[in-house]
Amino acid sequence: MNIKEAKEQIKNAMTAYFTKDEFGSYAVPVEKQRPVFLMGPPGIGKTAIMEQIAQELDVCLVSYSMTHHTRQSALGLPFIEKKVFNRKEYQVSEYTMSEIIASVYETMEATGKKEGILFLDEINCVSETLAPSMLQFLQYKIFGRHRVPEGWIVVTAGNPPEYNRSVREFDIVTWDRLKRIDVEPDFDAWKEFAYQKHVHPAVMTYLEIRKGDFYKVESTVNGKRFVTARGWDDLSQMIHLYEQNHLPVDEKLIIQYLQNPKIAKEFAVYYDLFNKYRSDYQVDKILAGKATKAIRQRASAAKFDERLSLLGLLLDAATGELRSVVEREEMLRELLGILKDVKAALTAPEADLAALLEEQLRRQKTRIDTGRRSGSLSQEAERSHRRIIAALERQKALAGQTVDSQTGFAAVKADFDQMVQGLKAQAKTAGEMLNNLFAFCEEVFPEGQELLILVTELTINYYAATFISRYGCDAYFTHNQELLFYERQQEIISQLESLELN
Repeated sequence: MNIKEAKEQIKNAMTAYFTKDEFGSYAVPVEKQRPVFLMGPPGIGKTAIMEQIAQELDVCLVSYSMTHHTRQSALGLPFIEKKVFNRKEYQVSEYTMSEIIASVYETMEATGKKEGILFLDEINCVSETLAPSMLQFLQYKIFGRHRVPEGWIVVTAGNPPEYNRSVREFDIVTWDRLKRIDVEPDFDAWKEFAYQKHVHPAVMTYLEIRKGDFYKVESTVNGKRFVTARGWDDLSQMIHLYEQNHLPVDEKLIIQYLQNPKIAKEFAVYYDLFNKYRSDYQVDKILAGKATKAIRQRASAAKFDERLSLLGLLLDAATGELRSVVEREEMLRELLGILKDVKAALTAPEADLAALLEEQLRRQKTRIDTGRRSGSLSQEAERSHRRIIAALERQKALAGQTVDSQTGFAAVKADFDQMVQGLKAQAKTAGEMLNNLFAFCEEVFPEGQELLILVTELTINYYAATFISRYGCDAYFTHNQELLFYERQQEIISQLESLELN
């Protein structure tokens, strides 16, 4: 299966294992909770989906690579303890707590969360001294004398032997205690993740043209030559940063991430061509509805590869604005709830607005700290919390300039209302950009596949689809209904209440 399907399977298993009966006990006893074993080639996103699952289930995540662990570090160190049996004293070997188990307890104590996922990567590469203990751990979740806390689910991962010389083949007894999920690279499944991560449009459009270069491992006389999903993702992030700092993106940089000289060279050539299209086509003018006749004629006469690159540039610019609107709206919705709580608290005698806002600030900072410690905070969620903190700090300063809490809250409300008006203006601009994008494609690509690609990409892009479901786009709905996508998409995305602080 692909990585998206694997994520769904693991998340479903986690949901089942976290289920409790009517007495508050876990429905599946610890010894019956088979650890998941995620088997797949390196760099396809096994660790990434575990982070996503922890974030979505709001539980802790503790990750370990098993390759460096010895019997002592995993099971704990022995020490001699005196015990009395039948009124006679004996010296007995005990063990200190495993480093792995200890880190789980430390995470629970730091975050206050009692449930989590213990993710053990490269578990089929454990040392010979540790291998005999793994069977006991996989069934009873015990390292040495210490058990993984109740409420913590074990997920493991590993690479097939053809990718890693250190792999040890499990026997049937071991496999019979695992839920095995085999994962294969799949560009189409990776695309949804890539859109959320804002993978560079040059990477996205290159891989649309050359899907065979998405994941490739070859043995040559000069050793292994490979390209992985992780390599593309890391390269994308570096391209964004190089462009931001006006540094050259060349083959010397690219081959550091794409460790296949042929693919690295071909992408370097494509990236230069992509930048030429970015300069020539004046994307901002197209999205503003001001494309020149020369640009429209060139696009109409272009070969498919050039059209696809242009479409990638247009989608990147437009969906970047749609993403900004969606993230801003979601932040304002959370801020709305906070301010409603503050307003309700102001009805209490002696309530102080500044103190109430300060308490909300403290909670947001705590959520960031707890989320980081637990491994359940996404970059998007952290950005949202930091935007809320900035807004609350500004509103606290405004409240401090007023004579009483009621007047202060009126100033806070006015500030919030101004933020909502700013969001509406930004959403209007983003909607116009989207309409201009469709109008341009309808004019210059009336008979081609570009409109199909456009609607498909907008549908699988979370931020674009969310924006359209909330604010609408007539051209999208028209083409989407033609492609039978609209009804399916409406099942996925629900309408949210309008922003209003009364």
